[in-house]
Amino acid sequence: MRLFILLFSLMFACNFSLANEGGGEEAKGDGTGVEYVEIAPKFVVNLVEPKKYLSINVQLLIEGKPTAEKIKKHMPAIKHELIMLFSDRSMDSLQTMEQRESLRQATIETIHKTIDKAEGVDEEAEAAALEAAPPAAHKKDKKKDYSHLPSGGFKDAFFTEFLVQ
Repeated sequence: MRLFILLFSLMFACNFSLANEGGGEEAKGDGTGVEYVEIAPKFVVNLVEPKKYLSINVQLLIEGKPTAEKIKKHMPAIKHELIMLFSDRSMDSLQTMEQRESLRQATIETIHKTIDKAEGVDEEAEAAALEAAPPAAHKKDKKKDYSHLPSGGFKDAFFTEFLVQ
């Protein structure tokens, strides 16, 4: 019985020490870790047609603590711009995978522009900076380089729920 109690207490002692150290799985405090931020609550917007709705859940991929703080700080502006973007769609423009991917790319661009504008970068300076960036290696890779702008740590947006009715 003593052996059982000893083994049982050692098992909890190991877990307790890992819990105090963070388990070694968390990113270091240097702000370089990536995290996903869910925009809550999910968006439910009217589409252009009467009695048609879009329900969409968006999660953002963010690299670095400073960018995560900027996104949380400017979340009301981001939500506003995304509501305007989503509600300006028709049901026919959301049927195919290509159309949904186009909406996702527009979402990414809208979030970058909203953060940069809120952080004091005007649209002309942003356009000039994006044009001055080196061209992409492949024609298929159409991603713009936002790394030098305030929104540079925002990497991607994902639709984790998408319902049109």
